[in-house]
Amino acid sequence: MSDGSGKKTYEGRSIAVTFEAGRCRHAAECVRGLPEVFDIEQRPWIQPDNATADRTAEVVRRCPSGALEYRRVG
Repeated sequence: MSDGSGKKTYEGRSIAVTFEAGRCRHAAECVRGLPEVFDIEQRPWIQPDNATADRTAEVVRRCPSGALEYRRVG
């Protein structure tokens, strides 16, 4: 779901990941770090339920541009 600021949120059962395309610098830390969640060949390209919330949060924190954020659900 988009919130009007160019951000899109991908909701999972235990974590939601928000992506802001305008901030992304394509360093691919997410894709290399957790390809089962961040897969540019899939739609949607972020699938938070494909890994644990802890692991997903760890990879999101590595985003050098700040284009990725997360929040815990539940």
